[in-house]
Amino acid sequence: MRFDRYSDIILAGSCSALADESEGAEGTETVAVAVSVPTITDEGGVPVKTPIVALIYDFDKTLSPRDMEEYSFMPGVGVEPADFWQMCADFAREHQMDGILTYMYLMQKMARGRMDLNREAMRRLGAAVEFFPGVETWFDRINQIGRENGVTVEHYIISSGLQEIIRGSAIGDKFKAVFAASFCYDESDHPVWASSAVNYTSKTQYLFRINKGILDVTNDRDLNAFTPEYMRRVPFSNMIYVGDGLTDVPCMKMTRQKGGYSIAVHAPGKTELADDMLLQGRADFSVEADYSRGSEIEEIVAMLMRRIRASHELSLRHAEQVQRAHARRGNHVPLDIPMRGGMEDEDAVE
Repeated sequence: MRFDRYSDIILAGSCSALADESEGAEGTETVAVAVSVPTITDEGGVPVKTPIVALIYDFDKTLSPRDMEEYSFMPGVGVEPADFWQMCADFAREHQMDGILTYMYLMQKMARGRMDLNREAMRRLGAAVEFFPGVETWFDRINQIGRENGVTVEHYIISSGLQEIIRGSAIGDKFKAVFAASFCYDESDHPVWASSAVNYTSKTQYLFRINKGILDVTNDRDLNAFTPEYMRRVPFSNMIYVGDGLTDVPCMKMTRQKGGYSIAVHAPGKTELADDMLLQGRADFSVEADYSRGSEIEEIVAMLMRRIRASHELSLRHAEQVQRAHARRGNHVPLDIPMRGGMEDEDAVE
């Protein structure tokens, strides 16, 4: 939340002034104290009426049952998924190469003479991607549930999969931002190089982009600049991370450590890994990847929204009281007031 616009209002609700009582020789004297206090606004200067809840998802095996490349790319080049991923593992080991860059390189190499992988063709691959039950209607339902519970919901993807395929899928337009691997294209719109590669450790930087509202991946200066908590667009305590596997652990752990929540999802009957993450303190919940109306994950997210809304209101009340106490003593009214339940300032610059 951001405090950067001021109104001549008093924090005590409908009162026009604060009454400061002091004991004098003649008894109690009442002194009116008027104070300029902050109105909470977003980065565009618009007053914030509801807290933002960021739902952040992995993609493969979190929203979709399989890796996205397996639906149309691999059949198109005539290779079985197990063979392709083994080739990737062998190539990466031989060349000591990042796994994400490896599969992107081999996709380009194997497509030559077999299928056209221009930018538009890459997006069309997304049309074949399948989803777990309820995913395609999930986003509109959750947005409505958020409105009913007094929060604004935003959806984000942080994935090692391909941004082009995600954007071309049936849910590609549901996200405020998609942080994923992507290609750089030549003048004929064919991939020539990787423009971004998102592996399990680099995923965490995108949590800070969401936190600070810096979604342009080329803007590293503002991302790495110190930003006080009260100026960060989405507090970590308002984040819910949804993932399925070990590559999600750094994001899950960071989200939880900073005051947010993480949910481990699993395919029907395949509970071992999600349960491990729950029991090891890496996730708050372990649920089946069923996003249908009335599902367990829908119930949990709705409860978390209510908790986030309540924490938001209590934080504002706490800020009111701190500012009011300073005003009664004639002190400067601080803007940056630590909020209980959110992320605390650390010595390190973030």
